[in-house]
Amino acid sequence: MEEDNQSFFWIKSEGQRKLATENLVPGNQVYKEKLIVKKGVEYRLWDPFRSKLAAAIMNELEYFPFENKTKVLYLGASTGTTVSHISDIVGPSGIVFAVEHASRVARDFLDRVASHRSNIMPILQDARKPKEYFSVFGKVDVVYVDIAQPDQTKIAIDNCEMFLKKGGYFFLVIKTRSIDVTKSPRKIIEEEIEKLKSNFDILQSIDLHPYDKDHGMVVARLKN
Repeated sequence: MEEDNQSFFWIKSEGQRKLATENLVPGNQVYKEKLIVKKGVEYRLWDPFRSKLAAAIMNELEYFPFENKTKVLYLGASTGTTVSHISDIVGPSGIVFAVEHASRVARDFLDRVASHRSNIMPILQDARKPKEYFSVFGKVDVVYVDIAQPDQTKIAIDNCEMFLKKGGYFFLVIKTRSIDVTKSPRKIIEEEIEKLKSNFDILQSIDLHPYDKDHGMVVARLKN
């Protein structure tokens, strides 16, 4: 087993080197992921085909500001696969404010993830209305956005302006097919990055292929 600043781990499983996080809730699975015990500690394998953050790590992500005690605002929690791994990493002293609007998905997220993890604060709200998140307190260290909307970048910027601390990190998953099906994915990603440049320093842009088709991830930092 190899460690990577304690945030995530590389574990040998079935002869392959696989990504994992230390399970905050031993015995608990979120999406039927494999649980592995090494030296008395339980780890959850982190599937890059189910989590875009894991896909970015597999594709040479250079910036990983998630660690013990980190405060995260996560837009587009869905059923909570990635949120659960971030919850493992930030630990009991960290917090993940997890925003999800679709009620059916949110119910699944509450039942399977948030109800088992005290460091997740579920927010059943529309990401377009950050003023209505009554549960978010103080500024956060990281804003992570994974929403399929044509105006996803504007929604993300509005949330960052409200909640991200100066110098804080911003992760934007760009679902190119949600923005424009007629343009090339690369062109769309370039255009979305342009929208960020006045507020953010762009640190990295990652193609998530082969784990996610026509998706990119942009990592940026809010200017001081």
